[in-house]
Amino acid sequence: MAQAGPAEQTPTRALPPTIAIIIDDMGHNLEEGQRLARLEQPLTLAFLPYRRHTVSLAKLAHKQQKEIMLHAPMANTRNFDLGPGGLTSDMDELGVVTTLRRALQAIPYVQGVNNHMGSLLTQKLRPMDWVMKELRRYPLYFVDSRTIASSVAGDVARAHQIPSLTRDVFLDHEQTEEFVDRQFKLLIKRARENGSAIGIGHPHKVTVDYLEKHLPELDAQGIAIATVSGLWAIRNSNREMFVEGEKQAIRPALAQKP
Repeated sequence: MAQAGPAEQTPTRALPPTIAIIIDDMGHNLEEGQRLARLEQPLTLAFLPYRRHTVSLAKLAHKQQKEIMLHAPMANTRNFDLGPGGLTSDMDELGVVTTLRRALQAIPYVQGVNNHMGSLLTQKLRPMDWVMKELRRYPLYFVDSRTIASSVAGDVARAHQIPSLTRDVFLDHEQTEEFVDRQFKLLIKRARENGSAIGIGHPHKVTVDYLEKHLPELDAQGIAIATVSGLWAIRNSNREMFVEGEKQAIRPALAQKP
């Protein structure tokens, strides 16, 4: 491996505290999705597979220099419906791999994956092993949304040498401006304490309104914002996530839901 150049040796403490914001559940809401795609800041947008506006919004977001993820539906402890592309606890390895691969192929410009729900599946070692064996074939990172504290997803991703990060703060599980403000300030506090932090929000109008107003104020607060891959690079001395030629490309197959 080549030695890092002087710029790559910049200590993390010399960099401003940095946040990354992932917006989950993209693909349903056209209006708020378009607003998020057109925000100036480098957000990371996580798309559910096969939803009505997933493909068009992902293409728009890519044009606007946003980072695109698959928001992979995974079984939860409360039996909420996963919709198309869901990974369930009764699937065998072939079912998990086939469903995940098709979902990846259905998201244009996908660079990473995180879990939608998943409080049941992310606790289970075998299905997480099947998921990560498939993901490691591609130039993809994984973010553990940590919908349950006992998730093993991040640990299994790291065991498979997949670039992996973990959510720090949920921004809007209560949809009021006061709650979003409190959580956003907590995200910034975590970034100041640890150098960086990842927040997850959703395309609710209250969230988009808040981000539209407050993201432009980050510079004045001495806070940087980056995509997830940008934040990973900051945490890893600016090294490349993947060696060129090491991974296979995802073959787009923008099919209808299976």
